[in-house]
Parts: sequence; structure tokens; C-alpha cells
Amino acid sequence: MSKPVSSAESNRAYRQRLRDAGFVEVLLQVPVETVAMLDEIKEREGLRNRSQAFLQLTEQKGATAQQ
Repeated sequence: MSKPVSSAESNRAYRQRLRDAGFVEVLLQVPVETVAMLDEIKEREGLRNRSQAFLQLTEQKGATAQQ
């Protein structure tokens, strides 16, 4: 019988999978209006989550800044 996985072990494994995929988890504190904007972008663009909306915004801003 296998030993149950603790919450801490599960979180560590999740973060390792993220790193292996080239991602890092970041906790941000933003105004409610910003979350609403991300949700609007998510819905309009058919994205899976707020992270994708945030990534899209930052990539657009980066492309604009490099011009």
C-alpha cells in the first residue's frame, strides 16, 4: 500500500513540473479592476485562464517597447 502524499509534497511536485515546462508560479496583488480586465480578455480571446491573458498583455507590451 502506498503512503498518502502530503499537501507540501504535492505542491513541490506541481512547482517542479511548472519549472520543467519553463514556467514559474508568481503571486501578484492587483486591484479588482485589473482582475476584471484579465477576465474580459480571457473571455474575449477564448483563453483558458487569467495567466494566459496576463502573458498575452505582457508579450504585447514587450513587443511595443522594442519598436
